[in-house]
Amino acid sequence: MAVYRLNVFLLCVLFIHCYHVLLAQATKPNIIIMLMDDMGWGDLGVYGNPAKETPNLDKMAAEGALLPDFYAPNPLCSPSRASLLSGRLPIRNGFYTTNDHARCSYTPQNIVGGIPDSEILIPEELHKSGYRSKIVGKWHLGHRPQYLPLNHGFDEYFGAPNCHFGPYNDKNTPNIPVYRDTEMIGRYYEDFEINRKTGESNLTQIFIQEAISFIEKQSQVGVPFFLYWAPDSTHGPHYASKPFLGTSQRGLYGDAVRELDHGVGQILDTLRNLHIDSNTFVFFSSDNGAALSEGATAGLNGPFLCGKHTTFEGGMREPTIAWWPTKIKPGTVVHQLGSLMDLFATSLDIAGRDLPTDRIYDSTSLLPVLINNKEDKNKTIFYYRGNEIMAVRRGFYKAHFWTWSEGIPSLKREYCPGWQIEGVTTPNLTSHTSQPVVFHLGLDPGEKFKLNPESNEYKQGLQFIMDAVNKHRKTMIPGQPQLNMCDTAVMNWAPPGCEKLGKCLKVPPSNPVKCTWPV
Repeated sequence: MAVYRLNVFLLCVLFIHCYHVLLAQATKPNIIIMLMDDMGWGDLGVYGNPAKETPNLDKMAAEGALLPDFYAPNPLCSPSRASLLSGRLPIRNGFYTTNDHARCSYTPQNIVGGIPDSEILIPEELHKSGYRSKIVGKWHLGHRPQYLPLNHGFDEYFGAPNCHFGPYNDKNTPNIPVYRDTEMIGRYYEDFEINRKTGESNLTQIFIQEAISFIEKQSQVGVPFFLYWAPDSTHGPHYASKPFLGTSQRGLYGDAVRELDHGVGQILDTLRNLHIDSNTFVFFSSDNGAALSEGATAGLNGPFLCGKHTTFEGGMREPTIAWWPTKIKPGTVVHQLGSLMDLFATSLDIAGRDLPTDRIYDSTSLLPVLINNKEDKNKTIFYYRGNEIMAVRRGFYKAHFWTWSEGIPSLKREYCPGWQIEGVTTPNLTSHTSQPVVFHLGLDPGEKFKLNPESNEYKQGLQFIMDAVNKHRKTMIPGQPQLNMCDTAVMNWAPPGCEKLGKCLKVPPSNPVKCTWPV
């Protein structure tokens, strides 16, 4: 009888396992995009960080693919995120400003604009193929109700529309709201604590659990899902939960990185335990380079020049890993140029959908190179700041048409601390359009040694780039700029749901003005 019961038990276990495997095979692949905030190329052990404090991400890379030549679409958070989800450069989707030439801009609390309804985002397309989508963490595509995630394709939302700056006094400036779907459920520093003295906060743990709960629920009902996981603890002010505080040799920033690494491990383990790992594409990257203006308390950009806000390599080359067991060969290294915008076409490709044909996309699927090693050697990276092409990379060659490397002295911001390269790290916006500065990034990834304009290599490399630039300019139709106008009346005084919590604040009179972008 005991043997019979054991056999029945083993058959049940085998049946349940086979059921999960067959269910996973029958549904469309799941998609998880993990987007970090201000994390640098050199912050991961697998990318050479000497602290070696990211075992889960290092393992993820060993089991999947490393993409060392992968870029953000912009050196600042909001435009980069808008481009990821829309598959289009900021100048096409409207996430730029024309208030000044070649200025970075983003979505602070007083911004009037946001992601236009005319832009098609990843979850909107995936919804047509039966996917359920959730964003966890930082949105940053506009905080007014019409711009929030559930009005742009997402089914679920837990997180905040802005950065976790603060605390504020709710009189001159309101604290940032945290949302559950369409309504706020509290505010940072009031209901969701971030201790500015110690750096302690449980936010990352909450973001991890929100992701795991969503995955478990969708797995149980057998619905393909898209999870956009965007925690923000590596953006200043940095934070980590108590078990991780003081555990990194890199200080509070390192504590935050270690906790995020732990979260990645938990999410991947959840996929394995649910037997859906082989049916889930997971992609890890960052929205821009590390913020070197924060000094030694920020991230690292490896061998690359400068950081966040700049269009040098340190500002836009990102620590990137792709993972899809049974599809991506373990230990793969992809040197094809790529951009966060490519996740739009890649996600649609995974879902079996074609790109919409009513607009120009700056996105191509990564599946051919990730799965079949079919490299696109003509891939081009355009480095924009605002409405200007600052630089372009094609192959190993990168040409700078404009350079700018310094912050505003009165704000004590340095975006290239410790670097002084004549004619390259220019403190003011400087034009090189008559004779672009060209580097060979294979030989000189740190952009320190300019090619001689009289050399054949310079002339051939520049012509190779200009062929792509001329084609790009012929098709460029700028979108309506969304980051020009600011108004204190549109700040987070009275977000949806504030009435239920008794947290509505008095809205000041409207006074729209042109936004000032000092960086």
